Amino acid sequence: MTDTVGQKPDASVPAPPWPELDARQMRMIDDLAEGIGLGLLQMMENAGRALALVASERFLGGNAAGRAVVVSVGAGGNGGGALVAARRLATWGADVGVVLLREPAADTAAAHQLSIVRAMGIPVLSDVPARCELILDGMIGYSLRGTPDGRAAELIQDINVGNRPVLSLDVPSGFDAMRGEPGAVCIRADATVTLAAPKRGLSAAQHRAIVGDLYLADISIPPHLYMQLSPPVSMPSFGGNDIVRLAPHRGQRFRSANVTNGAFRRQTVAVKPIERPDRPGVGV
Repeated sequence: MTDTVGQKPDASVPAPPWPELDARQMRMIDDLAEGIGLGLLQMMENAGRALALVASERFLGGNAAGRAVVVSVGAGGNGGGALVAARRLATWGADVGVVLLREPAADTAAAHQLSIVRAMGIPVLSDVPARCELILDGMIGYSLRGTPDGRAAELIQDINVGNRPVLSLDVPSGFDAMRGEPGAVCIRADATVTLAAPKRGLSAAQHRAIVGDLYLADISIPPHLYMQLSPPVSMPSFGGNDIVRLAPHRGQRFRSANVTNGAFRRQTVAVKPIERPDRPGVGV
């Protein structure tokens, strides 16, 4: 069954046949979206808002105020969406800290999002603290190539061994969306918010311990674009919902953490007017 965030599932309505897409197909959809003028920053905003909403409603009881949330982010589009969620939660009153996999390259969408986070005074932490109430995983998306190593592997291992709930963006970091299976090094999420379309393998029962509860977020990609894939893919409508839940809810499987409020101190930053030079749009 599917159901919308914040609503009870309707057992009389069958789940629509949401097809899964692999990494190659999603890259094509991203290119098609850019072709109609749907920019990466727009999709990041939609993705980050969805991630923040599921974080608040699913893990924080609908009230993020004073809750300690760590956002672990990569340097690409997945990290950019997670940074949007970080500032969304911060504006809702959460105590948010950001952990970087690495600094994003200059003049990228992720760098743009990070600059906003820093201007808001959200602290950038060196490592994931042992005490927090929720971790958002936005390190590696569907573009994964090979097994995560180095700092990525270290952060994944640290997150997995901690007694903290984890919410992943699009796919758990380390999940191979081309092969449709987790790699040897992969986040074990309590829930995953996948974007636009379910990625290959996320709905498989054998991957439930990696993916957790599966949500699907509408990031405003028109359904007709999927029909331009080869072969064409018929994608159901979201029916006016921003987020639907795909995998059956398994009940209370959250890992808990005893955390005092005020875990991360917001920094006070002087805000200066921004001069905006003319520049081309950001590519997908």
